[in-house]
Amino acid sequence: MKIKKGDNVIVITGKHKGATGKVSAFSGDRVRVDGVNKIKHHIKPKTKSEKGSIVEREAMLHVSNIMITSDGKRSRIGTKTVGDSRVRVAKKTGIELK
Repeated sequence: MKIKKGDNVIVITGKHKGATGKVSAFSGDRVRVDGVNKIKHHIKPKTKSEKGSIVEREAMLHVSNIMITSDGKRSRIGTKTVGDSRVRVAKKTGIELK
């Protein structure tokens, strides 16, 4: 997978189209993006003295629904060889990605 944790991405399809954020987690072919695709998660009380609660958190998005952004423009990802190592590069802008 070419997208990594910590990359800035933009959502390209679905009800959150146009939203941007940073990738915070992976699970197979799905990613969690900070501030995008929020859902309400109900938590049961663990003991009788505790109360249940509702927590809002981000749900996973499929990796095909996001693209990486560099300089505010969405771009595909390529690689180029620098010395003995390969570096990820944004194809539209040519900027090296971390």
